[in-house]
Parts: sequence; structure tokens; C-alpha cells
Amino acid sequence: MTRKAPENWQIGGFGLYVHWPFCEAKCPYCDFNSHVVKGIDQARWARALAEEIRRAGAESQGRVLSSIFFGGGTPSLMAPETVAAVIEAARDCWTFANDIEITLEANPRSVEAGRFEGYARAGVNRVSLGVQSLRAEDLKRLGRLHDVDEARAAFGVARSVFDRVSFDLIYARQNQTLEDWRAELSEALEMAVDHMSLYQLTIEEGTAFWDRARAGGLRGLPEEDLAADMFELTQELCQAAGYEAYEVSNHARPGAQSRHNLVYWHYGDWVGVGPGAHGRIGSGATRRATVAWSAPGKWLERTEAGSGLESRDLLSLEDQAGEYLMMGLRLTEGLDVERLRALDYGIAPDAAIRDLQGLGLVEQNGPMLRATGQGRLVLNSVIAALLP
Repeated sequence: MTRKAPENWQIGGFGLYVHWPFCEAKCPYCDFNSHVVKGIDQARWARALAEEIRRAGAESQGRVLSSIFFGGGTPSLMAPETVAAVIEAARDCWTFANDIEITLEANPRSVEAGRFEGYARAGVNRVSLGVQSLRAEDLKRLGRLHDVDEARAAFGVARSVFDRVSFDLIYARQNQTLEDWRAELSEALEMAVDHMSLYQLTIEEGTAFWDRARAGGLRGLPEEDLAADMFELTQELCQAAGYEAYEVSNHARPGAQSRHNLVYWHYGDWVGVGPGAHGRIGSGATRRATVAWSAPGKWLERTEAGSGLESRDLLSLEDQAGEYLMMGLRLTEGLDVERLRALDYGIAPDAAIRDLQGLGLVEQNGPMLRATGQGRLVLNSVIAALLP
């Protein structure tokens, strides 16, 4: 008897992403779908998010949900009752994994012990704090509303409520030296629990920083060589402290990797709900890319009228292979070349792999292809070389 091939979600995992689009202020480096709005009707939003989850659940029955991630925006502006309604809707639709990870992003300014305890009662078991910097002047430059003391206090509150706490830092900032980053990262590692996300500052089109840079007003950003040195120092210090770089920008103690983000990087399936949320869902070789309406008001109206999705596009096998390539090579473990070939990848990448191996940018162990340390410094170029 021919054995049925495992579904994509059984290989890469199955997750739910919930986008909360509201913030207290728009950060000048942020290109996410976030909006500053007063007077949010939490009960109405809870009903809409729950209904959209149930619609998605009706089309993906029989799956085991491994993670839920509340992103934004600032999800810590959600009422605990709103979070509880979302989690209950998900529980109605899918079987929860015994070790399901339910993460909520929080800004230090919006952290309150009572609210965090409410999230924990709702089912949240992991928090990711947007600290971004441990330096007062840099927090101001980044447009953050919290100060260093608030960040440290918020971290203390999070640790008192949750066993799993992650936080983000941005480096390669204006006027930052290598020694500045060494000192700051060393402080952060002394604080950290089990996971850190460490991102180089990038100037994205559509942000205030982008406009400022084009006008010549964003001075002091590090040259490319200094940014590369900061990346290498990040790997060195995190590794020495026991935080493995399991992905380009993410570091964790053994067993503490973000399960939700691994769904993306392992190219599993995920449902995306909320304004501007993206999803990937399918069965067999059929896979669709879903995109929700991005404007909060329009998403809410469309959801209440029947569906918050703007598009549900069928992905070709070549599109799927390209996405898996771009996702999988971000991981230290790399990607499975046999899985890539099973997607009828446009051309067999053997010649390109050999060329990149000759340059010391990738290495292959059995079916697993991964970028080397040198390759991770130029990862976009490595990926481009492997695309058909």
C-alpha cells in the first residue's frame, strides 16, 4: 500500500498569527501595518477576530495548532478579555498541541502586572518585549515612548508572570560604535531569560527614517564594514553566553526557540487574521497565500460582512519553492534540498550550490543545505544565486 505523503503543516508546523494594528505612537523606523487610534471598541474587535478565526477553522479542520502569536502594532494594548476570546475561538477550531506556544508582543510602556496576569489566565505563556535599546538617547532617536527604567521594570513584571520571556534590541544605530554595542549587548545578556531577537537597523521605504535619510537628515549610521563587525560580535557574545543563533537575528537557549517563527522558517502553514495579516494555507501540492485588508476600519467592516480577506492567491510550485528557499536559509540548520526538489523547483540548483560551496558561502550535509557564517553576512546574495 502506498503511504500518503505528509501534509505541509505536518512537516513545518501549523500556527495562527493575530495582528493587532493599534499603537500609542508610530516609530520612525517601523514599516508594519500600525495605526495610532483612540477609543477602540475592544468587544467589537474581539467578536470580529473570533469570527474570522472560525471561518478559517472551517477550511482547515483536523489540524493540530502548535502556536498562536499576537503581533502588531502593540498587542499589549489589547484587553485580556479580547485575547481570551481569540484563544477560545482557536480552541473551538483546532486541537491544541500539548506544548502549544502562545506569544504576545508587548511594549514596555504598556506593561502592567494586572494586565499580564490577565493574559496568563487567558492562556498566553510567552511574552516578547519591544525593548529595542538600553540607552536613553537611542530610545529617543528610535521614537520609543518608554525609557530605560521602564524597560527594565517591564522585564521584571514579565519574568514574574511568565516562564518564557523574549525581548528585542536594534543595533547598528546612529553614532553607535562597536564597543558601545559590546557593552549594551553584554548588559542585555545578563538580563535575558531564554530568547533574544537582535536586529540591525534597516531603513525601510515608507517610514519616517526613509524620508529623513533621503533628505540627508539621518546621519551617523554605521558603514557596511562596521555593521558586519557588529553582526559578528553579536554571534560571538551570544554563543559564549549560551544563546544559539538558530536564525539570522534570533538567539535562544537550548529548547527555547520561538516555535511560531519556526513555522514560518520551516515553511509550514499558518492562518493570518487581523488587518494586513498574511497567511499560507493548503493541502497536498495546493497552497494559497492569503492577505487581509490592511486598513483597520475596512478590515472590520469586511469581516463583519463575511470575510476580512482581500485576496486568496494560488501559489505555483515554483513560488512555493522560492519562498521555502528564502525562509529556510535563514535558519542555522538550513533547508532540506529534497523537499525543495519535491516542489518541482524550476531548475535543479546543484550547479549553483557547487559554485556557492566553492566560495565558502554554503555547506551541505546530507539533504540539509545551510549558509556558512560568511554566507549569512551576504544571505540575500546567496538566496538570489539559488533562485531560478
